[in-house]
Amino acid sequence: MPALAPVSGSLEAAAARVAALLAGAGAGAGLADRTLSALEFEATVIPHPLQRTAPPADVWAVDGGQALVADARCLQVVATRASRVRFHEGACVLEDEGELRAQVLAGAEERAAALAALGLADMAADTPVDVNLLRDRWEWEAVERSVEEAEPGGLVLVDGDLLPDWRIPSSFLGRVLGRAAERAILVAGITKHSSLSRGGAPLVGQLELEAAATLGPRALWWATIARTKATATEPATEAAALQVVAARLDPDARFAFRVDLPAGADPATALGAVSALCDDAAFPGYPYPLAVADRLAACPGWVRQEAALRLDELLAQAGVAPEVRERAFADRHRLMERA
Repeated sequence: MPALAPVSGSLEAAAARVAALLAGAGAGAGLADRTLSALEFEATVIPHPLQRTAPPADVWAVDGGQALVADARCLQVVATRASRVRFHEGACVLEDEGELRAQVLAGAEERAAALAALGLADMAADTPVDVNLLRDRWEWEAVERSVEEAEPGGLVLVDGDLLPDWRIPSSFLGRVLGRAAERAILVAGITKHSSLSRGGAPLVGQLELEAAATLGPRALWWATIARTKATATEPATEAAALQVVAARLDPDARFAFRVDLPAGADPATALGAVSALCDDAAFPGYPYPLAVADRLAACPGWVRQEAALRLDELLAQAGVAPEVRERAFADRHRLMERA
């Protein structure tokens, strides 16, 4: 009897589709980004050799974290923080995990209060507010402070791309990058797991294979992928213009990364300096100041539990009865799984 064809919606069908994407995408296929960001892609993406240089004397790294503290479905209490790390002359001189900020996500009143607290009160009243906006807003506030505090000629590394949440006006990015340019500070965003694709398959993974074949398995390389473009609602200013590249930053690195740079930066020069920060034995190829910031920003289970316990104490002090708190925030799924 012949084998049955995979049924649409089955795991077998999903595996067949993924296999076709991973094996079939190639040169000439379309470049895309699932985040639908305003990028103009290069006609061809060609890996170029990269020469490692010396690291900047002053390096800052910024990363954000988040936690769901309490969930009543119709309302949630979330916490976010933005952590900063500073390496000066190769030594870590600052580890700031950042303030844990709590916010209620619920109806229109809480939404308006959140937008006001974020400095976005002039946005439409029905603008959605979620944990992504909260984390991104305070992360960029930390980037702005780092740009002001860095020494001229320094480097500010950001976890993720340099395209703020769509609800944050592009003028904010323009102000931060414009100030960085005035102070000769390079701002670079490093994305650990990129959504860039070619022919529906992960682009960076394809470039890793192509660069290994053309430049050698231990070669450092970079390749320009895209640049930001203006939109009808948010025309790109010169200061806010970006270039998106992929780069392998250490010969022992398993992975390459998406790197966002200001449009005026020379990729080879900028990435050569960033590469000098990517020789950590624990995770070669990724800037070690960002690895420290990532550890600080993370909100592990004990952070969420402490915040939840403190919230429960404050609700009790406010006169909310235990049974009311239990009915609102008990995790029914977890209770049922214990049975």
